[in-house]
Order: sequence, then C-alpha cells, then structure tokens
Amino acid sequence: MRPTSRPDFRSVLFFPVTPMTPSGAVDLDALARHIARGVDAGPGGVFIACGTGEFHALEDNEFGDVVRTAVDVVAGRVPVYAGAGGAVAQAKRFALAAEESGADGLLLMPPYLVEVPQAGLVDYTRAVADTTDLPVIVYNRNNARFTEESAVAVAEIPNVIGFKDGTGNFDLVARIVQAVKTNVDPDFLFFNGLPTAETTQLAYRAIGVPLYSSATFAFAPDLALAFYNALDSGNEQLAEALLNAFFIPLVRLRDTVPGYAVSLVKAGVTMEGIPAGPVRPPLVMPGTDDLTELAAIVKAGRAVLSGALAQAV
Repeated sequence: MRPTSRPDFRSVLFFPVTPMTPSGAVDLDALARHIARGVDAGPGGVFIACGTGEFHALEDNEFGDVVRTAVDVVAGRVPVYAGAGGAVAQAKRFALAAEESGADGLLLMPPYLVEVPQAGLVDYTRAVADTTDLPVIVYNRNNARFTEESAVAVAEIPNVIGFKDGTGNFDLVARIVQAVKTNVDPDFLFFNGLPTAETTQLAYRAIGVPLYSSATFAFAPDLALAFYNALDSGNEQLAEALLNAFFIPLVRLRDTVPGYAVSLVKAGVTMEGIPAGPVRPPLVMPGTDDLTELAAIVKAGRAVLSGALAQAV
C-alpha cells in the first residue's frame, strides 16, 4: 500500500547551502535568511542538509538544528525534505532527527563508500525507511546504483515514494521509470539529480522524469525559475539562451575543481548578499579568478533574462 501523503512539487526544487561562520560553525541565522529568501521566490520544495547543504560534513546535533530551522522558516508553505545517508547507523539517526525536527520527508543519500551489491542496497534502503514514517526518496548515484529489479524492490517499500537519478544513464533510467510505473505505482516520483540539472532536463523529461533539483536556485532563483518556466511553457528560445549564456558556462567552471558543485553555490549565495561562509574540508572555496568568472556568468544570464522580459512587454 502506498503512503496517503505525497508531496506536490509544483516548481523547481530548492537545495539550500548550510552557511558557516568564519570559524566554521553552522550559522543558523544566515541559514534562516537564506531559506526565507529562497522560499519567497517560489520553489516547489526545500531539500535541506542534502548534497549542496554539505550533509556529509554535519554532526548529529548540527543536522537537527539545520532541519528544524528550515521547518520553522518554511512554516508549511512547501514540503521540507532532509538528507540522510552514509553509514546505516548514521542514516537511521538522521532519519529520526529529521522526523523529530518536523521534516516532511527524506532524501536517502548513498551508503558509506563501499562496494554495494544490489541486495545490500535494497536492505540499506529498507533499514532506513523502516526507522521512520516519513516518505523517502532514494538517490541513484555513486556507489548506490540501482538496477531495474532493485529499483522495483525499493519502490515496493511502503514509504519509498521517489527515485532521484544522479548517474545520467538515460537508457537504464528510462527502463527503471517504466518498470516502477508498470509494476508498482504509476504515480511514483522521478527526479533528475545531476549537478546543474538544467543542462540535462530536456533529455530527462523525454524519458518520464519531470522533476529536478536546482543548486542554482540557492543563489540565482530568478534564473532557475526563468529556465523552469521556459521549459514548462515550451519557450525553447529562452531556455536555449539561458543554457548558452549561464548554465553551460557554469558547468564548465564547476568541472574545473572537484567539489565546486557545492562551493561555487556557496560562493554565489555570499555574492548575492547572505554571508554563507566557507565549506568544510575536504571541499575548498573558489579562488579570486573563479569568483570573478562566476559573477560574469551570473551577469550574462541576467542579461538574457532582462532582454526576454523587455521583449515580452
């Protein structure tokens, strides 16, 4: 039996960063401002303490504080999902902490980096899902790579409601989509979870994956929403212009340094007026030249958007 409560993600999904003070402590005041600004812009949901939020680097008490802050600020306007994962014991603790802090659901990150057989991946998902009544979205990436059979198996777990792909294996994901919808639930949720998902979302939509996460929303919600709305309305010209001016150059910069998928976003949040502080090791912050390039990329994207708005008047 499927859960009676299913989120209604009607817009692009917001993955906040976790701001830090200069000394590296979690800055809950800055986090509250960051989330408030993002929710006011109109996302379909908030995914707190996930990859962009440096889930991997948070201690248990910090995680609970971060999730509780998000829940308080969002105040029920959109669903709040929290990250959980890593070692199975940690994943269970985070799942319970998310539930106690008022989260609406979980994004289950991959287990600790070991070789994972399919049966073990299903067992890992079930072990965490059984810990809580919260809806769970599984994340297909890194060492947690599902087959058609294992995807169907986890989809049959009562509170598993979604599947997020971070592999970009379109052939396999297309088969997983059809297998789960045919054998388990035609309304099961599927998400594009690749970094800077906007660059691949046209392809994901074609295989039945309509939802996607946007790290860009954390620092440039105007550009993220403009792209989402362009896709939704069939404005291919604007979508292509934003890809060429903003998203593709952002990907090129992101790919120059491992971990920039997080630290560039954090730098962007600071650039837009909310001090987000440093990332925690082993990630590194962008240097001066890369920050200058990031600012130029954002400026180019907004020039495209400004031109499109001017033409629409």
